[in-house]
Amino acid sequence: MRRLLSGSLRPACAAILLSGCAVGPDFHRPAPIAATSYAPAKLTAHDENQTFISGLDIQGQWWEVFHSPKLSALITRAMAANPTLQSAQSALLQARENLYAQEGSFFPDLSATFEPTRNKTATRSVSFAAAQPTAYYTLVTAQLAVSYSPDLWGGTRRQVENLVAQAQAQRFQLEATYLTLTSNLVNASINEASLRGQILATRQIIDAETQLLDVLQKQYDLGQIAEVDVLAQKTALAQARGTLPPLQKQLDQQRDALATLIGAPPDQAIPESFALDDIALPKELPVSLPAALVDQRPDMRQAEENLHAASALVGVAIANRLPSLTLSASGGSQSNSFHQLFASGNGFWTIAATMTQPVFDGGTLLHRARAAWAGLDQAEAQYRSTTLSAYQNVADTLAALQADADTLAAATAAEQAAQASLKIVRLQVSLGQVGYLSILNAQQAALQSELALIQAKASRLSDTAALFQALGGGWWHRDDVKIRDLRGNDAAAIVGLH
Repeated sequence: MRRLLSGSLRPACAAILLSGCAVGPDFHRPAPIAATSYAPAKLTAHDENQTFISGLDIQGQWWEVFHSPKLSALITRAMAANPTLQSAQSALLQARENLYAQEGSFFPDLSATFEPTRNKTATRSVSFAAAQPTAYYTLVTAQLAVSYSPDLWGGTRRQVENLVAQAQAQRFQLEATYLTLTSNLVNASINEASLRGQILATRQIIDAETQLLDVLQKQYDLGQIAEVDVLAQKTALAQARGTLPPLQKQLDQQRDALATLIGAPPDQAIPESFALDDIALPKELPVSLPAALVDQRPDMRQAEENLHAASALVGVAIANRLPSLTLSASGGSQSNSFHQLFASGNGFWTIAATMTQPVFDGGTLLHRARAAWAGLDQAEAQYRSTTLSAYQNVADTLAALQADADTLAAATAAEQAAQASLKIVRLQVSLGQVGYLSILNAQQAALQSELALIQAKASRLSDTAALFQALGGGWWHRDDVKIRDLRGNDAAAIVGLH
């Protein structure tokens, strides 16, 4: 069909015209890339804290599965004030208005003209019209003109189809912006909670290292140990203190990022602060089938609409190479005075039909048609690339969650062992079996294992949020962002013909 429509004019064009079809390819949703799962083996979460449930639906406010009122309050404020989201909403309204503007091409153009003029005729070197008694005269013209270009080849319909697809692509871009914003807020809150926990554990480590240094210094003063032991402990203490400023810097920057996400300047205090105990780990995790992912991911839906838009542009380029018809008519009245403007005999009218066929344009229209086909091939390849990337995104997140379960289990076991060891050492100290140095070492090991456990918990929470984002975030159930067009109509639904 490509060769037929991109070549020279053929008799089949007449059949297309009579059947009312539009030139160019008719868009059909591309078949999804065949995939039944995201991994060769069956997915498991490895522990009782989380379970993968195939086909589980996702609620519109997906972050509520973390059961954090602070997080929900923060996201509510961001929905009302985030400038990136507001920009995406305005871009959608712009796309809709451009669509409405193009739909006007289906109707005739009607214009009214009223033109009063005062004129002077040359009388010196030009013969004066005998019918005109004076060189000065007034001419008043009132006219109505109408023109209409029938959509013979469906070029206008393809242009509208292209703008419908663009508007829908912008709608999914808005959904992607919404999903990115909420995901960033969830991750920022988890990161803040993790950093606060790490700072607290690091300070406890520094306290333990300081106490250990005091003990070693006293032992050195009594001649019980060598100076090299004291210097080694001073090095360890300095290294522990050196880890605290970077953590504090990250926490300050995380607070600045939170302020930006909710549309506030960095000097504005955010009342919410987060700890890991404020964010619950969801027990049931949805796993959508790859076939369902095509409808759930905003980026995949946007890529599909971009493909649709590129398909429509092929029809536009083909129609531009075919003959065009313009029907026009005008009528009015003309007089030398206002009161005789509509008198009998002063009326005039014109009816015309113009058929235009491009004959020679230096190959401009031909190459534009070829460019449109190339754009369609590009959009098709981008759609496949987006699909594969989406599958990979979900697969990577599921693999990360499986690894997180193992990491958290190991970190939990290490922390429990360290705490048990500390309990035994404390008992031995009370019985006089070991010195105070042993309990400080046990405390340091317990605090280090606690730091690793904090990081493991935060990583699992972040990857859980990433899974909801990778699966589309339940935007099809979303009702918390109202979009209204310039007419005040609710524009939250997928856009279509006006």
